[in-house]
Amino acid sequence: QVQLVESGGGLVQAGGSLRLSCAASGRTFISYTMAWFRQAPGQEREFVAAWSVGNSYYAKSVKGRFTITRDNAKNTQYLQMNDLKPEDTAVYYCAAGRGGWAINDMNYWGKGTLVTVSP
Repeated sequence: QVQLVESGGGLVQAGGSLRLSCAASGRTFISYTMAWFRQAPGQEREFVAAWSVGNSYYAKSVKGRFTITRDNAKNTQYLQMNDLKPEDTAVYYCAAGRGGWAINDMNYWGKGTLVTVSP
């Protein structure tokens, strides 16, 4: 059974940092696009960052502040989040897919981890 399990969320003050982890099990994801999405209360789920074919991609709102990495040996991906802002508050989801990094491209999803940024 394929599972993606996020961890590392929590409460942080604006300007602070957090590192999210996503541990994958049930298969290897070396050839998959791995991505992070987020969903704030009352809003639609949105793309945050992705790692695909050796390249990383970011939403404009997080570029320069967030960094996505992956450790294929550990079947784990990470999202380092720096200079956090209150508008980054959301549930963050790990996802994996065979194609691009649109929501509909993702085949597997984690259950999410909550990030709360206080002013």
